[in-house]
Amino acid sequence: MSRTALAGATSLALGLGGLLLTACGSDEDKDAGGSAKLAVAGAYLPQPPTPDIAAGYLSVRNSGGAADRLTSVTTALSDRVTMHTTEGTAMRRVTEFEVPAGGELNLARGGDHLMLEKLSRQPKVGETVTLTLHFAKSPAIEVSVPVKPTSYQPEV
Repeated sequence: MSRTALAGATSLALGLGGLLLTACGSDEDKDAGGSAKLAVAGAYLPQPPTPDIAAGYLSVRNSGGAADRLTSVTTALSDRVTMHTTEGTAMRRVTEFEVPAGGELNLARGGDHLMLEKLSRQPKVGETVTLTLHFAKSPAIEVSVPVKPTSYQPEV
C-alpha cells in the first residue's frame, strides 16, 4: 500500500473511531450542564382565613445548566391552582414562572405566589397538602406542603 493510501486509510479509521465514540456517549454526557436540575424547598401553605381560597409559597432551585418553566400546579385540595405575580399592590395572573439555570424561583408573600381556588375543604394547621408542580421540560415534582398558622413568616 502506498504512503498516500495508508495515510488516507488511517485518517478514515481515526475519523470513524471518533464518530463511534461520540455516538456511544452516555445521556449523562449530553446533559452535563445542559439540563435543568430542580429541587423544591421551603414550601408552606398558611391556614386560609376563608374556606374557599388559599395561598402557597415555595422555592424551586435549579442547579442545572438550562432554564425551565413552572407551567402548572395541581392538588386534590383544589379545583384550580393559579399562579400570580404582584406588581406594586396589584396581583396579576401569569401562565408560567421562569426557573433560571443556576438560579431560583421564589414564591413568597408580597411577590410571586400560588392561589389554590375552590378548595374542597379548609386545610388546618399541622396538616400537609400534596402539590404537584409541572414543568415545561423537567418531570413533575410532588411536594408535601405543611399548613402553617395564617400569620406564619419563614426565617430568611
